[in-house]
Amino acid sequence: MTDPDLERWRLILGDPADGCLGGPEGEAAERDAALDWLYGRDEELDRRDIRRTGGSGPSRLTTVDWLDGITRLFPKETVERLQRDAVERYEITDIVTDPEVLGRVEPNPALLRAVLRTKHLMNPEVLRLARRIVEAVVRDLVERLSTEVRHSFSGARARRASRFRQARDFDAKRTIRANLGHYHPGERRIYVETPYFLSRSRRHLAQWQVILLVDQSGSMLSSVIHSAVTAACLWGLPGVRTHLVAFDTEVVDLTSDVSDPVELLMRTQLGGGTDIGRAVRYASGLIEQPRRTIVAVVSDFYEGGSAATLVRAVRDLCEQGTIVLGLAALDEEADPAYDRECAQRLADVGAWVGAMTPGELAAFVAERVGR
Repeated sequence: MTDPDLERWRLILGDPADGCLGGPEGEAAERDAALDWLYGRDEELDRRDIRRTGGSGPSRLTTVDWLDGITRLFPKETVERLQRDAVERYEITDIVTDPEVLGRVEPNPALLRAVLRTKHLMNPEVLRLARRIVEAVVRDLVERLSTEVRHSFSGARARRASRFRQARDFDAKRTIRANLGHYHPGERRIYVETPYFLSRSRRHLAQWQVILLVDQSGSMLSSVIHSAVTAACLWGLPGVRTHLVAFDTEVVDLTSDVSDPVELLMRTQLGGGTDIGRAVRYASGLIEQPRRTIVAVVSDFYEGGSAATLVRAVRDLCEQGTIVLGLAALDEEADPAYDRECAQRLADVGAWVGAMTPGELAAFVAERVGR
């Protein structure tokens, strides 16, 4: 079977499709076996009386064999999806706890989440290999978010020329108009002799405190990762003093490690209960100028302590002029799942409640700091 469309359907349907599509051969059979190794363990198939069995590939695959196979057989995007399903959907933890397997995997966000969930199971050798995944993914996140943060804090572009030449301030319209005389019709190109750039208005930056309170419960893992990276990107910016505080039923101030998000994440302990009110009270003790402070509570708002105490603590902050953000998600998707009743009570006493990407949070902070 060589038709790509038929092969896709065969991969989707598995063995039951043999009657009308024929059995897979060659690499198609290997792809079929790799998919069956993962998705054939789905309990839903038994419930629906469906068995998806592989083709003529190997009957037994180890995790190492499977990883080697999918890397060879599928494009990178598909490999990352298969690895994510393996660790998050089917909890195949040896992907991040077996040294031989860890040496083969390509770092990606799904594996980072898996490492943070299972690092307490790892011996020192495995933990050293797992740290490679943490460092690679965090480095990529920092590079991407740093650009957004710098842009947010660099000031608005003014409509006047600048003698400072920076790519981000390139004035394309004026440059094209001024160089139309150098247009070559045969080549359909404009040769630029004089490029033009815009200036940026400099914001007056008074000192602000930004206090990130991060819920360490397992459901908030993506937000924990992005909170650590966001705090690292905000660290050292003019006009901003950043604090990072993690909490469950206890409160741990991680500010001393905020410039090293890798170390910070390796110290994170996921799970346990949740006492948001206690964390908010701790934050109130850090505040020096209430009207120049932003307290961002990153949580799903399923309060394990006293909801009344939490609401009272948030109300006290709002009444003294502190900006309180209740962020039900702080990650690239900004797709929250949270206790809406608790969140509404916080909104009723003056908190801003919603979800943000890290870039949106940086822009929000920059707007307040620049006022």
